[in-house]
Amino acid sequence: MRVLHVCSEIFPLLKTGGLADVIGALPAAQIACGVEARVLLPAFPDIRRGIADAQLVACRDTFAGRMSLLYGHFNGVGIYLIDAPHLYDRPGSPYHDTHQNAYSDNVLRFALLGWVGAEMACGLDPFWRPDIVHAHDWHAGLAPAYLAARGGPARAVFTVHNLAYKGQFYAHHMNDIQLPWSFYNMYGLEFHGQISFLKAGLYYADHITAVSPGYAREITQPQFGNGLEGLLSQRHSEGRLSGILNGVDENIWEPAHDLLLAARYNRDTLDEKAENKRQLQVTMGLKVNEKAPLFAVVSRLTSQKGLDLVLEALPGLLEQGGQLVLLGAGDAVLQEGFLAAAAEHPGQVGVQIGYHEAFSHRIMGGADVILVPSRFEPCGLTQLYGLKYGTLPLVRRTGGLADTVSDSSLENLADGIASGFVFEDSNAWSLLRAIRRAFVLWSRPSLWRFVQRQAMSMDFSWQVAAKSYHDLYQRLL
Repeated sequence: MRVLHVCSEIFPLLKTGGLADVIGALPAAQIACGVEARVLLPAFPDIRRGIADAQLVACRDTFAGRMSLLYGHFNGVGIYLIDAPHLYDRPGSPYHDTHQNAYSDNVLRFALLGWVGAEMACGLDPFWRPDIVHAHDWHAGLAPAYLAARGGPARAVFTVHNLAYKGQFYAHHMNDIQLPWSFYNMYGLEFHGQISFLKAGLYYADHITAVSPGYAREITQPQFGNGLEGLLSQRHSEGRLSGILNGVDENIWEPAHDLLLAARYNRDTLDEKAENKRQLQVTMGLKVNEKAPLFAVVSRLTSQKGLDLVLEALPGLLEQGGQLVLLGAGDAVLQEGFLAAAAEHPGQVGVQIGYHEAFSHRIMGGADVILVPSRFEPCGLTQLYGLKYGTLPLVRRTGGLADTVSDSSLENLADGIASGFVFEDSNAWSLLRAIRRAFVLWSRPSLWRFVQRQAMSMDFSWQVAAKSYHDLYQRLL
């Protein structure tokens, strides 16, 4: 079985979010399960530098200009690159310039990604042709549409990592992307008078997956469906929408072998975690105090992530004797709010604006609780890392957070399934009640240790997800 993943980023070469972590781990796990998986990416500068052995496979003149298809390897996975310097060789992120403005030709840059994905199924590489084209998020959303236009030479799977980003462009661009105008209607690409790459993926794919079972259910409802709940409900009733939970790459996130930690540990040597906490407190200018529960945030600072609620609840957290460390960047108002809190509460609040992969490991290893109070969360990887590191997640009951964290209620403690703290409503009062429950459990060290061990024993390996995808592909073929 040959599978081509079509996407825009891959960890560790290029990462703006969780999508990169998935693509950095899932194909390798699938190869280990016997699937011949490869990846197609735009040749962004950081990716191009990371694929040192890339060789020319084919050249084409396309609607987006001249492109070359290259093939090389990264971490044991075959990687195809779309080499079109006029489209991809730019500063800034893959999607925005250095001033955070979306590139004006994104419609062509990512239409080409989908087009090449479909052409791979038509023999663009004469020596390798996929049975399944697996497209990820809006950037690759046109791949299923191009496959449909070519008569379906391969089956198409489309994975929604975040339904909030729809990839919308003016309708007149239908003239530029070599899809028939008949595809531009409500039963196709049209969404509120524009083209939506995301909707193209949802409409034309043979099967849609979301990155957790909970999110797959939620996006069929108006609250989370972003105007696409009707289409998604239909797909669900047809048996063409399902949720497959993301995994954790244990080569990267494993406290027993994590060289970024001051002290490595496992569920049987949790006392070693204390040294990581001490060093984190020193680094962030906090009072070194092993008895104070250390709460952490590692996140993009956006409304979606519910971090305004953390700011609102922070005085209550500090009054109870807790500490907070935060690593993240994003919304300017949130950044200023957390920096002001750090200035107002020296020794209790430490804030670092920006994102550093290595430092996120040190926070995960040193904190006691990881806060993930998202308003919606397709899967969430942060809480999975927390479980893995015995850093108990405190999460809102939504999407993948609800699928992965069991509240430390009396019943769950008695049943041996407690793994963190869960609150229902998206407000600071509900968050504060969960924080209070965390303090109560913290006051009972043996119970806290019991929940830590339970959390660390849970299996969120990519092998589980790879098996689920394999079963899905087999059904489609």
